[in-house]
Amino acid sequence: MPLTLGLPSGIQVFQTKLRLHSHRSHIYASLRSPRLERRSANFRPTIWHDYFIHSIKNGDELDQIGNAQRVCKLKNEASQMIYKEEPLRDKLELIDALQQLGVAYHFEEEINDVLTDIHVSQDLSAIMNSDLYLVSLFFRLLRTNGFSVPEDIFKNYFDDKGDCKSKLSLDIHGMLSLYEASYLAKEGEEILEMARHFTTKHLTNYLESSNFNDSRMKERVANALELPLNWRMERLHTRWFIDQYKTADQTRRALWELAVVDFNIIQDLYKKELKQASRWWTQLRFYEKLPFIRDRLVENYLICVGTAFEPKHASYRIAETKANCLVTTIDDVYDVYGSLNELELFTDAIEQWDITLTEALPEYMQMCCLALFDTVESDAHDVLEKKGLNVTPILRRAWKDLCKAYLVEARWYHNGYVPTLEEYLGNGWVTIGANVFLSDAYCINDDVTATNLEQFSSGYPDIVRYSCTLARLYNDLATSSDELKRGDNKKSIQCYMHHENVTESVARREIKEMIRKYWKLLNGEVLGNSAFHKYFKNACLNISRIAQCIYQHGDGYGKPDGETKDQVTLLLLDPIKLI
Repeated sequence: MPLTLGLPSGIQVFQTKLRLHSHRSHIYASLRSPRLERRSANFRPTIWHDYFIHSIKNGDELDQIGNAQRVCKLKNEASQMIYKEEPLRDKLELIDALQQLGVAYHFEEEINDVLTDIHVSQDLSAIMNSDLYLVSLFFRLLRTNGFSVPEDIFKNYFDDKGDCKSKLSLDIHGMLSLYEASYLAKEGEEILEMARHFTTKHLTNYLESSNFNDSRMKERVANALELPLNWRMERLHTRWFIDQYKTADQTRRALWELAVVDFNIIQDLYKKELKQASRWWTQLRFYEKLPFIRDRLVENYLICVGTAFEPKHASYRIAETKANCLVTTIDDVYDVYGSLNELELFTDAIEQWDITLTEALPEYMQMCCLALFDTVESDAHDVLEKKGLNVTPILRRAWKDLCKAYLVEARWYHNGYVPTLEEYLGNGWVTIGANVFLSDAYCINDDVTATNLEQFSSGYPDIVRYSCTLARLYNDLATSSDELKRGDNKKSIQCYMHHENVTESVARREIKEMIRKYWKLLNGEVLGNSAFHKYFKNACLNISRIAQCIYQHGDGYGKPDGETKDQVTLLLLDPIKLI
């Protein structure tokens, strides 16, 4: 039996209705008034219609059985490799390959055993005297997997002035390895900051030089300079790396085969999940009844794949795709369509979480409220059935906070107010909607416990704030110009320009520096905060990565027919050929 909505007491309902009574007359009058003008953002229609989604072919059942058997065999071979490799370099390279190929989730225990042994047994002073490539790989892999390694491991490579020793610039493999390691820096780690500047400079020179003819290495360097590994969407990088690995290491052909077959199996699962989400979205028919919204089901599902790609997180991906669609719909209600009076009442209905208060709302808002209430209560009920835990307060809190933050922005807009950058980000880290995504990620996973819920119930931890702030800043860099053209609120760039009296180019540089700062803060939380499970830490990292991915080449969400279309095709539609 589904959970009933948590209604306030009769006295609370009466007091709320009395408080809102004067507002209702204004809303009804505004709805009757011909002077009420609705804004329109003229969002592009979806390029992925439901009939196309349901026409996507899944793999043949016999092929699926054969692939599952093949994966089992290849996993056994790979598992033997993990324990068999002896030299430190070979062990680390094997683990690195498994992770970049996207199959490390099959070997979590084995990899943790090997890295734990390396972390405990290796003498750091001996490591520091190894070549730059090995030291950097050692540092990056251990930090990426949650082990503490000091930045001092690189101090032998810098002189008394803090400059990297000049001969190292000729070691391209070492330079590239150090470059990737430098992006795992925490706040205050100056050696890694120097390493980033040095390696960026020399790798850029390498690309521009005609003295180096290694086309494969140049491609790897160009790919890294475009975006470091720690900032990349995992699944998209895996798709690229599988192609690279096919010809790069013929001695481990079994790993490449495992990666390809596993990728295709997971992609087949994604197609089924997407069809399931499409049925839900089609039944709502928001894209017909609320024509002012962005219809972005497939893009929302892609975001969920970027947040948690592994098969075991299927329930989260379905739930979060629904949440993403509702976040976008409600965001467009606040940003584009709703009058301020309507938005005040809408926010009150969400904050009270009271279905009776929706009676005062226009029909389009009632639809949003009912869909939201039903979805959240359904998700909470599923967790209650599976785990015996009540996550309802946490899931509701995320939506209440989001709508209250949306209302703050709506008031700013209607009052012509330009907040300071600090004030804007104090609200904007919520309006990006990732607080909802991460609250869901925390509650809708197999590892959640009653103790976990207590840690999350008192408020949002810093790891969530940093992740959400990064998503907000990436969004602003890509979308603020278009949003200003259609009359939306000023974003971080414009707030900084207004209060600091600087040009747009200066403001953009400042935002990019803030992105570096928040990545360091996020790295620090991921590496140093033991209160949260690895899965949740990865979700926080991945929210920032998928935001960077979606907005890297412009507004890939509002205008999804460019890079985002290619990403959907690569990850969700086209299998990899095993040849």
